[in-house]
Amino acid sequence: MKTYLVGGAVRDRLLELPVLEKDWVVVGGDGADLEQRGFQQVGKDFPVYLHPKTREQYALARRERKIAPGHTGFAFATGAEVSLEEDLARRDLTVNAMAETEDGELIDPYGGREDLEHRVLRHVSPAFREDPLRVLRVARFAARLQPLGFGVAPETMQLMREMVGRDELAELTRERVWQEIELALGSKSPAEFFRVLRECCALQVILPEVNRLFGVPQPEKYHPEIDTGVHTLMCVQAAARLTDDPITRYAVLLHDVGKGVTDPSKWPSHHGHDALGVPLIKEITRRLGVPREFAQTAEAVCKYHTLQHRVQSLRPATVLRLLTGLDAIRRPQRFERFLTACLADARGRTGFEECEYPQNDFLERMLAAVNSVDAGKLLRDRPAADAGELIARGRIDAIRQAQTEFVH
Repeated sequence: MKTYLVGGAVRDRLLELPVLEKDWVVVGGDGADLEQRGFQQVGKDFPVYLHPKTREQYALARRERKIAPGHTGFAFATGAEVSLEEDLARRDLTVNAMAETEDGELIDPYGGREDLEHRVLRHVSPAFREDPLRVLRVARFAARLQPLGFGVAPETMQLMREMVGRDELAELTRERVWQEIELALGSKSPAEFFRVLRECCALQVILPEVNRLFGVPQPEKYHPEIDTGVHTLMCVQAAARLTDDPITRYAVLLHDVGKGVTDPSKWPSHHGHDALGVPLIKEITRRLGVPREFAQTAEAVCKYHTLQHRVQSLRPATVLRLLTGLDAIRRPQRFERFLTACLADARGRTGFEECEYPQNDFLERMLAAVNSVDAGKLLRDRPAADAGELIARGRIDAIRQAQTEFVH
């Protein structure tokens, strides 16, 4: 029985990236051998065991055969006769199909090291087409490794297009689709994930609301890049420069989805796109099972970002309506995400990548003014029935005073 370090740990070590976790393959052994050494079985679909001390995962080398549609429709064989090369052959990309011996010797039967050197993401074999999840995984690897100069090999991109064309992505569960999206949102270059999906025609399947934005014009005066889809990906990358938070990045991705359903006869104007976008976000939430905080933050950014862009010209009552709509007093973290998303929107434009955005400082001061209002003092010796109106009036007065002080 021999064990080999495999997959991402080998890839990342060769790229001189931090190795976050180690996976191992066992060749020439079986479950009884591992259990005798104190390993604990955890895998259900195929045998995976936890090391008794390190808790790292050890999987028996296996062959696989497609027997049903979808990501899980495989039969596995894990006999002691299965070779390391056979196990590596079932992996998605050559850069993930390398192994190391316990002495550190590299085993690379499919040219992964050469593809690392040339910064290419290439499928290992035609068996790639048997798992539709790999379309999303390749896009996610592209998002993670794009800062190092990686791109998808043309033949792999063509294979991905063919898989999408056969409607194979429809076989994926919404949980797996969302998992890949969320992981991609946390990567170094999240915009690359959506760009690759668009190039292989998968974005139309996964997020048609976003795909629809490409080719939709905006006023050149405010958007030199013109194309709304291009602007959206620029905003996502601007958000990635501002924060690691995937919730904020998701909200930025969807902030302009309403522009895809405005009246084309009025383009490049998109009056009302903020309100039009909210039902689309709700549909995405339903379709993909998006977690609540992701969904609600995205809706808030979509609904109110245009108000924030002109917040310094709003009446005090409208500023209060904005803060109330954002639930800024009770949800300060969501409020901060909203501000970051609006800044990313402002900077996701050609020539505006480092622009100043005083609107955020302004709204923070308005919120501070609202928070300074002593509701108890306002309501002392006043009828309880008037409480809401009195508090609102006091907050509006505080905002009015803060506006004057901000200007001067």
